Amino acid sequence: MGDVVFGNPFSPQRAAAIVRIAPGALFGDLTRDREALARIVAPRLAPLLEHGAAIFRRLNAEERRVVEPAVLYVSYHRYVPELDALIERQAKGGPSLPLPFADEAIATLVNLDIAVERAARMFSFFFQLRRAFYFIHRSLAGECESMRRLRERLWNNVFTHDMRGYEAALWERMEDFSTLLLGETGTGKGQAAAAIGRSGFIPYLVAQRRFAANFADTFIPINLSQFAETLIESELFGHRKGAFTGAVDHHEGVFGRCSVHGALFLDEIGEVSIPVQIKLLQVLQERTFRALGGREKQRFSGRVIAATNQALGDLRGDGRFREDFFYRLCSDVIEVATLRQRIAESPTELELLVRLLVARITGVEEKNLAAAVLAALQRDLPRDYGWPGNVRELEQAVRRVLLTGSYRPDPARPAAVDGEERLIARLRAGSLSAEELLAHYSAMLYERLGSYAAVAERTGLDPRTSRKYVLGAKSG
Repeated sequence: MGDVVFGNPFSPQRAAAIVRIAPGALFGDLTRDREALARIVAPRLAPLLEHGAAIFRRLNAEERRVVEPAVLYVSYHRYVPELDALIERQAKGGPSLPLPFADEAIATLVNLDIAVERAARMFSFFFQLRRAFYFIHRSLAGECESMRRLRERLWNNVFTHDMRGYEAALWERMEDFSTLLLGETGTGKGQAAAAIGRSGFIPYLVAQRRFAANFADTFIPINLSQFAETLIESELFGHRKGAFTGAVDHHEGVFGRCSVHGALFLDEIGEVSIPVQIKLLQVLQERTFRALGGREKQRFSGRVIAATNQALGDLRGDGRFREDFFYRLCSDVIEVATLRQRIAESPTELELLVRLLVARITGVEEKNLAAAVLAALQRDLPRDYGWPGNVRELEQAVRRVLLTGSYRPDPARPAAVDGEERLIARLRAGSLSAEELLAHYSAMLYERLGSYAAVAERTGLDPRTSRKYVLGAKSG
């Protein structure tokens, strides 16, 4: 039971431990229905649970170490329905109400000779475990091996590879472990970050009969590529009134807004300039920061999760990503697989995702509608279609099929020479505005030089502005 309780629910080792406990049961039933094992184990523990502390006090330290995981497992599953209801309510922004079932759960643990303080912490773990399973299992669907490994990696990121060590010492030190997510655009790095960020430990306040925070408020994502270089520091660290022209009032940045129990997701970290990287490095090292124009040091106690769709080796090799900054972010580096890799691993992956997307979009489980969408995709796309936009493209493909009955991928990005010819033709025709001219010239340079930093150096723009022009030319 210790291997089950402290094991990773997405690992094959835990599934094997379940089968050892109940060798006569169906493997699939016990791994898919988590409560099934609790129903098998509970009768074996009935005498212990009935007499509680009286029996526990007679156990020596080793006997308690052996028995306690099973007791905690059964106690946890007794309150799973209430915990699920609480997750659903908080996810919808519901108020933090007193939790009557929490008093009962903590009293049950105290009756097993567990100190009140630790019993409250164990109840907090119950809620954290259920949230982690909820978000990792539900938001990262897929049956291929890459997705199973991703779910296993995310669980370890929240609880470490050994929950015994997490429960003993690390549960209140996870802010020291930063995470870097890698993967192409549209693979689901944002969902992976949210699963980590919404699964952090939040203490239960016994006197107030509520949790210290709502998990829906503890995860703060920010896409760094959407801000100009002149504004990004203000968005990150905040500013005081009068700190710069246009600062007409105080502004609190995301580091200031992040809860002590929360996580900050820095998306597109590969787009950040070297000066900003240095300031972020200082925050990660010292856990303090100052708002622009401010004198007071503020403390940051949350976790940092970062992501990039760029090749990290190229960024580091070109000097666009500082080595010391990388080593502060890489406590855990997790790669999210592409959709083409997932489909190659499991032929049923596309069918599963289409079914889930149709259900999410329509709000109902409609097998015939999902089958029609899948048939349209199989009819309109080549067998080896590479899904360059990954799951994000698939979601829009499903929407387009629902609207039009068919899906034709957008044309591939034109070659640089074709772009140059069109640019010259429009120059001769005099049909370009100054804004369009700069955008198309920046896009042409990007095709040649391969990086926004190189475009910025050639044009005299800052990297963020050059990126804006390149993307604007592509979307146009």
